[in-house]
Amino acid sequence: MNKQMRFNGPDYIPGRDDARLSTQYWDIYNLMRDGRFRTLQDISNITDHPPASVSAQLRHMRKTRFGSNTVTKAHIGGLYQYSLIINDQEL
Repeated sequence: MNKQMRFNGPDYIPGRDDARLSTQYWDIYNLMRDGRFRTLQDISNITDHPPASVSAQLRHMRKTRFGSNTVTKAHIGGLYQYSLIINDQEL
C-alpha cells in the first residue's frame, strides 16, 4: 500500500495532523497485522495512542484508500476485540 496517507475531516489540517495521524496508522497497522484479537484498550496500551484514535485508525483500514483491509470485531470475554486481516491484493 502507498505510504502516502490521505486523511480528511472537518477539523483536519494537513500540516498539523498528517505526521501524527500517519504515525498512529502505521503503529496500529504494524501491531495488528498479526491477526490477533485485541481490545481497543490493549491496542492503546501497546501503541500509546488514545483508544478513540485506535478506533478511528481501525475504521480507516477498511477504506479503499487505506487498503480495503478487513477489520473483524468479536465479543470475547465480555469486551469487544478487533483483528486485522490484510488485503493482500493492495500490498
